[in-house]
Amino acid sequence: MQSQSQSPPSSSTLQHLNYILSEHPLVVGFRWSHAQSWGATWVFLFSSISFYFAVAGTLHVLLLLFRHRTRPVPLGPIPAMHSLAMSVISATILAGTLTSTAAEIRDTRWLWGRNRTPIQWLLCFPLGTRPSGRVFFWSYAFYLSRYLHIIRTFFTILRRRKLSLFHLFANSIPMVMSFLWLEFSQSFQVLEIVFTAFTYSVVYGYRFWTELGLPTASFPLVTNVQIFLLCLNLMGHFGVLFLQVWGGGCNGIGAWVFNSVINGAFLCMFLNSFVKMRWIRKKAMESRTTNGKLIKLH
Repeated sequence: MQSQSQSPPSSSTLQHLNYILSEHPLVVGFRWSHAQSWGATWVFLFSSISFYFAVAGTLHVLLLLFRHRTRPVPLGPIPAMHSLAMSVISATILAGTLTSTAAEIRDTRWLWGRNRTPIQWLLCFPLGTRPSGRVFFWSYAFYLSRYLHIIRTFFTILRRRKLSLFHLFANSIPMVMSFLWLEFSQSFQVLEIVFTAFTYSVVYGYRFWTELGLPTASFPLVTNVQIFLLCLNLMGHFGVLFLQVWGGGCNGIGAWVFNSVINGAFLCMFLNSFVKMRWIRKKAMESRTTNGKLIKLH
């Protein structure tokens, strides 16, 4: 009898997962199409955002009129389940993007020429790149996940009665940006998906943890992760700009410019909000310290 070498179960499982994430026909054969891809039209995008604004605003007004502000609507385990689902989805998109990127580099590197490295490809797609294949399948999955992400807005309204235009725009901007990635085969989207999917897998995992009533972090975890993501994005945008000017051009640069402007505006609003929150907390701590000293004197 001839001895047959069998791979360990762990190796076989990893190979199966790798096949599903990067070699499955649905992944390899994906093509962004207005006629075949769900949600792939401008009309659908802006109709969805308008519907989101209308429903959120209507719900907020109805709760203000018919329910007392101090009585939040009980939601049970729904927010925790949503956080768990978003964390798992984000982790899946992250794993799929990483394995598909490695496969795409392996299969197409010979087409780039000697002057382009994998890092340059991640920052700057060659001119003429079309939205099809492995990487764009996960870009499409990320785009669809933005519609699940905005559900959290309604949890905030039902629980806290809080709604602001900044919150609505902050959730709508990623929907527009991820649509542009696909519509114009925009450069830099692979790294943006990796950074953002990793961030959301951590943030939503932490929110699921806290929804279960488990101990919270001793520092603002969500805010710190978001700042880290913004810094990574900023460095990546400088790399794209360099390759666009001195590297022969990048695909989808018009969409990249638009996204950069939106990112810059969002960064300014976020930093403004962050500074205000820190200032309010500092004043509150100073007030508590002063009150404590006065009590001791009396």
